[in-house]
Amino acid sequence: MSGVPDSWSLAGQVAVVTGAARGIGRETLRLLVERGARVVATDIREDVDALASEQVALLRADASDEEAVRATMALALERFGRLDILVGNAGRTLNKPLVETSVSEWDSILATNARGAFLHLREAGRIMATQGSGAIVAVASVVSAVGMRDTAAYSASKGAIAQLVKTAALDLGTRGVRVNAVAPGVVATKILGGIVPDSRETLASYGKVHALGRVAEPAEIAEVIAFLASPAASFVTGALVMADGGYTAM
Repeated sequence: MSGVPDSWSLAGQVAVVTGAARGIGRETLRLLVERGARVVATDIREDVDALASEQVALLRADASDEEAVRATMALALERFGRLDILVGNAGRTLNKPLVETSVSEWDSILATNARGAFLHLREAGRIMATQGSGAIVAVASVVSAVGMRDTAAYSASKGAIAQLVKTAALDLGTRGVRVNAVAPGVVATKILGGIVPDSRETLASYGKVHALGRVAEPAEIAEVIAFLASPAASFVTGALVMADGGYTAM
């Protein structure tokens, strides 16, 4: 915790991080553990298996599967005895014009991103409301607030997350549960793997549309997530926090 305010400490807290195998999820997992949390890390990818440690319990899970989500929360309670933080990071993208997007593609993106966010928030919210405390951070996107060509399904799913967070903050606020979302600009991750030859390089080329002239690294978004999950953000709820390098200011 050297160089980090005491109010950012997560010592003794228990978190769930979805989509933890790589990118923003992996960096968030690393940071939460570094700041003292014990974590249940989930992902549909087998890469998540390499993250096990004394402080990290693993579950291979589909974010859109209701029973898998319930199993995730049960694992947190069974292994660590409580649940204080949910980071809903699992997500998929689709770069395709509206008129070329199929129903199956639409349903698939909405299932992972919007249905997955709803299921995790609902199940974690039930536990946290009973405890009388908790912090939920969903990973949205700049496209929750502004338009972007060729992202109809993805933008709709991230817009749903932004509204879900606001509603949940109202529903759970008097029960001691804070609910926020971080809205990253373009981040250099492997999210376009299988779509383009080099995902990070392709995403880095979008730097010019950000006021800072570059895209984000996953660790930069993880810092914002960790802050929102910490006691330092105790009066922040229902917010869509733009961590977008000035994308929405352009």
